[in-house]
Amino acid sequence: MTEHQLYNLAIERAILSSVFFEPSQFEDITARIKVGDFYLGAHQDIYETMIELHQKEQPIDEEFVKNLLMRKKRFDEAAFIEILSANPISNTNAYLQEIKDKSLKRNLLTLTTDIKRVTVEEELPSSDVIDLVERRLYEITQDNVQSDFRAADEVAYSTLDYINKMKALGNKILVGVDTGFKDLNKMTTGFGDGDLIIIAARPAMGKTSFALNIVLNLINQNKGVAFFSLEMPAEQLMLRLLSMHTSIPMQKLRIGDMDDDEWTRLNGSFDAISKQPLFIDDDSTLNINQLRSKLRKLKAKHPEVSLAVIDYMQIMSSSGTRDRHIEVSEISRGMKVLARELKMPIVALSQLNRGLESRNDKRPMLSDIRESGSIEQDADIIMFVYRDDVYLYKEEKEREKAAKKDGKEFSSSYVEKENEKAEIIIGKQRNGPTGHVNLVFQKRFTRFVDDTPDQIEIAYENTDTSSASMNVSMPAI
Repeated sequence: MTEHQLYNLAIERAILSSVFFEPSQFEDITARIKVGDFYLGAHQDIYETMIELHQKEQPIDEEFVKNLLMRKKRFDEAAFIEILSANPISNTNAYLQEIKDKSLKRNLLTLTTDIKRVTVEEELPSSDVIDLVERRLYEITQDNVQSDFRAADEVAYSTLDYINKMKALGNKILVGVDTGFKDLNKMTTGFGDGDLIIIAARPAMGKTSFALNIVLNLINQNKGVAFFSLEMPAEQLMLRLLSMHTSIPMQKLRIGDMDDDEWTRLNGSFDAISKQPLFIDDDSTLNINQLRSKLRKLKAKHPEVSLAVIDYMQIMSSSGTRDRHIEVSEISRGMKVLARELKMPIVALSQLNRGLESRNDKRPMLSDIRESGSIEQDADIIMFVYRDDVYLYKEEKEREKAAKKDGKEFSSSYVEKENEKAEIIIGKQRNGPTGHVNLVFQKRFTRFVDDTPDQIEIAYENTDTSSASMNVSMPAI
């Protein structure tokens, strides 16, 4: 590649000269190119100074530019004279595209140099080299992608096509990804393509179980799911799915203590789930760049993947900055952009601040999300998982501990339930109502079900209550 293919100083001078000649077009130019798109350092300095003057609402003329450059001790008289001597142009589009194109080529050439450096000189592992290449390529291509205005007629016809598609569905309530919960589907109409959905809760509320319920519902429909588990191994997730699907208590699965009927159900469930398009990544060191790379590759290889789940986002790392708020902002924005790019919903689980536990009403609010600003802004739907029994049990244990400490007898009034009331609180929905949905949490199976009699029906085996087994109709896969 020759130097002529990497830059064109005459074109750079013509653009800068055009700004002096007609400053009114400067905003259009700054929307197309950045300081780093210029090759010559003096041209970068002049363009950067023009931007600074524009931000201060000062004239962008040769006198103001020259004076500011001299104050910053970055004035190059020879380069400045050449710009003033260049012929200004009225139609800058082709020239701007040429500058952008050559800037892209220089960035790609720099990337090849970096690849050689980290591969040969620094001897980085191949996985780190691949991550660097994919991250840098993504940054370069994103910087080069530009979208323009769409005319009203184009948008109107596109919207009409969407309405007709919805009508063809027979005016069904569900138009997005099926959550598996009837009332939640009514409120959200399902999770839409390109949506970022946040599921937040305090520890032990069941946010992972709730997400797995949605996953199980989708793979029942032969729809693919990508699950990124930063908190627990893939085998633990599979145990939960098997418990949900077979109605065999988690504790029994963990120790393998099952009767013949339960073993038969487990084998059938195992065979069914193992054939479904479920993909689990349990890399606990996953960062936002790796997430982008892995999900893009998976979606390209398996177009049937219709949902991605990240458990959970505050564990994920980003650019390595020490400012956690900036990191979380990069992560949430990255997830939202990725959801739109892949045209699929992304569900991210999130922790809540413990400060809510000091309130009388411990139902979560948007402000309870850790590093909530950017998450609240980027999310299309934010929902909270809440179970009052979690706090009732905790308070009972604290009273018991205090009584023992004081040497008093303690008689517990708390009755632990097989089925606990649960709420899914929708705190934000960009395209729909907020409110709450009542569910039931079946603790032994770590499973949520709709709050309807047919979903909660329980039959106990005719055995001692200490070994009673709860039988709930098993969902089909």
